[in-house]
Amino acid sequence: MIKVAVIGAGAFGSEHARVYSELQNSTLAVVCDTNEQRGREIAEKFGVEFVSDYQQIIGQVDAVSLTVPTESHAAIACELLEAGVSVLVEKPIARTLDEADLIIAASERGKATLQVGHLERFNPAVTAAAKIITKPRFFEAHRLSIFTPRSLDIDVVMDLMIHDLDVILSFVKSEVVEVRAAGVPILTPRIDIANARIEFANGCVANLTASRVSGERVRKLRFFQPGQYVSIDYAAREASVVGIKPKPGGRPEFENRSLEVQQSEPLKLELESFLAAVEGAQVGVTGGDGRRALAVAGDVVDKIREHAARAGVPFAG
Repeated sequence: MIKVAVIGAGAFGSEHARVYSELQNSTLAVVCDTNEQRGREIAEKFGVEFVSDYQQIIGQVDAVSLTVPTESHAAIACELLEAGVSVLVEKPIARTLDEADLIIAASERGKATLQVGHLERFNPAVTAAAKIITKPRFFEAHRLSIFTPRSLDIDVVMDLMIHDLDVILSFVKSEVVEVRAAGVPILTPRIDIANARIEFANGCVANLTASRVSGERVRKLRFFQPGQYVSIDYAAREASVVGIKPKPGGRPEFENRSLEVQQSEPLKLELESFLAAVEGAQVGVTGGDGRRALAVAGDVVDKIREHAARAGVPFAG
C-alpha cells in the first residue's frame, strides 16, 4: 500500500482525497492545508490526520498530490522531491520555465517520481482517439467555462487552454514554429478570453479558444487527418470519427462511427497512473511534458501581451 497525502484541500484537493480513499493500492494518510478549518473538514471527512505545515509529512508518506495555487508549486514540490517523496503536481507545473526546471531537477536528485496533473490525457475519449492518430493536419479546440472564483491566480491560458495545448502537443510529434494569439480581461485583471493559432514544423495547425466568462460549458476538440475527421467531447467522454469508406466501382461513401470508449473517471485513471509510476511504471505525463505545455502556453500569453499593448488594453500578470 502506498501512503499518500494531499496538500491543498480546495476543490481539486478534496477530489484527490476522495479518489485516493477509494483506491485499493493506496492509503490516504494526511491532508495538509494552511486553512485549518478547511483542511480539518476534509481530513475528518476521510478519517485521516490533518497538518497545516507540509514539512510535517516528510518521512510519513510515499507520495503526494500537490493541489495548491501555482505560485507555491516550485517551493513545495522541490523540497518534497529532494526528500524522496513522489509528487503529482497539478497543472501548470509551475509559473515559469525556470521553476519547472527546478522541479524536474529536484525529482532527478531525489530519485522521486514526478507527474504533472494534465487530467485530460486520462480522459477515456482522448485515449480512444489517440489510438487512431495518423498524421493530424488541423485541430480546433473550444474550452468555455462559466465564471467561478477559483484559479484566479492565473489567467485563462494557464487555467483552461493549457489542457488542450497539452493534448495537442501529445498528438503532434513536431516542434512549434509559430504562435499567434489575442485575448482580453473581462471580469478579472487577467486574461479571461483567449484565442491562439499554433503552427508546427510539419505543417499542422491548431486553433484554440478558451473562455472562463462564457454562458455555457463547452469542452470539445476536433482534428482532421488524411481521410478522417475526429471529434472529442471531453465532458461527455465520447469520441467519433467520420471517414471515407471505399466503394469498388463507385463513388466513396462517408462512414460515421463512434469510437469505443472505456468509461472511467479521468481523475481515478490519473491517480492510478501516478501510483503505478511510483512503483516503477512509466510516468503518464512527465515533468518534460508539463514543461513543454507551459512553454507553449507562455508563448501564447506573450503574444496576447504584445497584441494588448498595441491595442492599449492593460491586464495583470
